[in-house]
Amino acid sequence: MQLEKLPQRKNRKYSAKRIGRGYGSGVGGHTVGRGTKGQKSRSGHKSTVFFEGGNRPFFSRIPKFKGFKSKAERYQPVNLNIIEEEYKTSEVVNLESLKEKKLVKKTTKLVKVLGVGELTKKISFEGLAVSASAKTKIEKAGGSIK
Repeated sequence: MQLEKLPQRKNRKYSAKRIGRGYGSGVGGHTVGRGTKGQKSRSGHKSTVFFEGGNRPFFSRIPKFKGFKSKAERYQPVNLNIIEEEYKTSEVVNLESLKEKKLVKKTTKLVKVLGVGELTKKISFEGLAVSASAKTKIEKAGGSIK
């Protein structure tokens, strides 16, 4: 067998070059590939993304807040299949009744009825936002929206 006829190994892994271990290692010697002089050749140099040359870092300059709450009011969704299970025929669905049945949180101010599922009961909705698909299903079942 000859060296040039050996098959090539796939995914060969080489051991890393041991930098900074003297001139006998074959890499760098005492300068260790950093060059000879300057700030970047010194041991205490911070070459991170956040280092700003001794200035106060940006993340410690900006004010800190305990939390962020969006001022936009969001609708809490309620699907028709949940209303089908919880309500009886000719009942009224409004914000108070949804809170009583614990279908929405007590702090909820806005509710939107979505058209997921089927509605077979004649139920009336008052003071709630209703999606277009839910509206067609409610009217098809004989319910009303106010």
